Amino acid sequence: MDIEVIMSLFPSILSLLIIAISLFLCFFFFRKTNANVPPGSSGWPVVGESIRFLLSGPQKFIEERTKKYSEDVFQTSLFGQKLAVLCGPQGNKFIFANDTKLLASWWPLSLRKVLFFPEFVQATSDEVTALTHDFMHDILKPEALKQYIPVMDSMAREHVEVEWVGNEVVKVFPVSKKYTFDLACRLFMSVVDVDHVTRLAEQFALIASGLFSVPIDLPGTAYRRAIKGGKLVRAELMKIIGDRRNEILENKLQAATRSDFLSRMLLVTDENRKFDLEKEIANNIIGLLFASYDTTSTAVSFVLKYLAENPHIYHEVYREQMDIAKSKSEGELLKWEDVQNMRYSWNVVCETLRLIPPGLGAFREVVKDFTFAGFTIPKGWKTFWMVHTTHKNPKYFPNPETFDPSRFQGSGPAPYTYVPFGGGSRMCPGKEYARLEILVFLHNIVTKFKLEKTNPQEKIVFHSFPVPMEGLPLRIIPHST
Repeated sequence: MDIEVIMSLFPSILSLLIIAISLFLCFFFFRKTNANVPPGSSGWPVVGESIRFLLSGPQKFIEERTKKYSEDVFQTSLFGQKLAVLCGPQGNKFIFANDTKLLASWWPLSLRKVLFFPEFVQATSDEVTALTHDFMHDILKPEALKQYIPVMDSMAREHVEVEWVGNEVVKVFPVSKKYTFDLACRLFMSVVDVDHVTRLAEQFALIASGLFSVPIDLPGTAYRRAIKGGKLVRAELMKIIGDRRNEILENKLQAATRSDFLSRMLLVTDENRKFDLEKEIANNIIGLLFASYDTTSTAVSFVLKYLAENPHIYHEVYREQMDIAKSKSEGELLKWEDVQNMRYSWNVVCETLRLIPPGLGAFREVVKDFTFAGFTIPKGWKTFWMVHTTHKNPKYFPNPETFDPSRFQGSGPAPYTYVPFGGGSRMCPGKEYARLEILVFLHNIVTKFKLEKTNPQEKIVFHSFPVPMEGLPLRIIPHST
């Protein structure tokens, strides 16, 4: 072949050679690195398996993949991120035991873009929540929670008078959201202004509708609406925070608000802070309010659903709650000791959280290679543990679809099988707060009304949380006096 022809083809030959070598190296290293990673599928480009997850719901999604790939661990791609899902009690135990050793707290970029200010999007989860760590222990310790109970009871009574009394049918899901969100605004920020609370609730509804949707930021998508809701929430909170700071500076703060979460955070003094204090406060309050907006209200709604469906269980809860009510003088509010006596009622709540857990689970980032169930999870991968890998597994809960509060009597379920609040060092810090809120609300409903479902066939769908399609309308029948 003529030397000039060879030289003219040299760039093309070189390019092909480079491509061939690159493909070989990629194949070699991919095979070496991924030879023993968990089995599974990454789904479609960009969207991964998110659409399938949202359409089928987490329970069916888990069941299909554990059956197809492995009962212990599988890989998938959700919310724009490749994940290893650790399953069963051993998976739960492994994650809870290694939360500060092999794993670090982590949230998908798609969630951070919705919830936080832009400058926080690339920050680590621990950096975003660092301010909360300084206060969470104090505001959620028993001494503080004891003070919340009368406020919870008083607000629950007001709520029942406004939203329940005089109605034949109540849509439980939306009204319970209103109650739990109003209560969170009151306890954490001392915000009772109806306009503020209403605007925040409307904006949080936008977030909830698209936070766990396919993260495509285009006009008309649920994710775009969630981003818009996040911006509106942050703007509203910054106004509230600014007004509160001015009250502090002008010494106009009322005694009732001096020790709430917001006011105490504003008194932080640290000139070396990495982020703007007010924005950091807003991020942390968003986390608190978001938990109150959906998770607790979802739990409350489904507790009432199961009571309406199971009259014999309702009767036992009613008996327990009336014993407490009869021990109180006229107008006396509930106190800590009263809630501690709601033992059977709490078993009912626990069984509800087993069957329909409000929260999905939690994300973690792998900071060091580890082996689980014979598979290697490389550093840099993300993990996702979900309550759904054990809660309805007949190995751990016989007749799993049967509503049976007795499962929680005595020693209760086997370790690491019942995990609605997580576990280990990162167990949900609001567990006890949620327990009190749910039980106080339950007391105020059950002592006043019998409950009947208007549509026994109402379906439950999964958005970012389980949602009754019709809002859970219940017929309420006042007890005869």
